[in-house]
Order: sequence, then C-alpha cells, then structure tokens
Amino acid sequence: MELEIKTEGPSLKVRVVGELDEATADQFRTSVDAALDNGQARDLYLELSRVTFIDSSGLGAIIGRYKRVQRMGGRTILVNPAPGPHRVLEMAGLLKLMPLIQTDTNHGTG
Repeated sequence: MELEIKTEGPSLKVRVVGELDEATADQFRTSVDAALDNGQARDLYLELSRVTFIDSSGLGAIIGRYKRVQRMGGRTILVNPAPGPHRVLEMAGLLKLMPLIQTDTNHGTG
C-alpha cells in the first residue's frame, strides 16, 4: 500500500493505492493520525480509486479515522472508490455514515 497525504487548508487529502487490509491497516492508521496531529485539517478526504482490496481490518481503520475526525468536528468523505471496494464499503454500511463523492478520475495520476 502507498499513501499520498496532502493538507489543503482545512482538508486532509489521503490517496490510498493498493490493498487496505490486515497487513497495511496499521500503516494507514499511523500515517493518517500523524497528519491529523500535525495540521489544522478538520475534514478527511479518502481517495480510494486505486484501492484494489479492503478487508475488515481496513474497514476498522477507516471507521477509526472517521470517529476521530467526527470528534474534531469534521467530516470523512469517501472519494471515487473502485468498484470492488465500493461494494465492501456499501455492505459494511460506511456509505450511510460518510458522504461519497464520485468525480471524473481521468485527470491523471498526479
């Protein structure tokens, strides 16, 4: 798994690439928490278009960040989940908790 993390004003934008599972959930947690600790970001945007797999550990890591951001008065927004992970997020009920944004993903890999 690779993470691209950027703070833009009140938003922390995290692009996740690869699998978000038992082997990578701790890295995700630690990296996102450190970025939340270091910045003034309130809202967390999780860009998931390049996630290939999510298991229960990955869902738990997302839910944990959601709860943390919510306690800070912010929102966690799911952006462009790939079809397989989208189904997992939907079945787990996360799409009822977090807003979903679908944008045109043909803007390059930047």
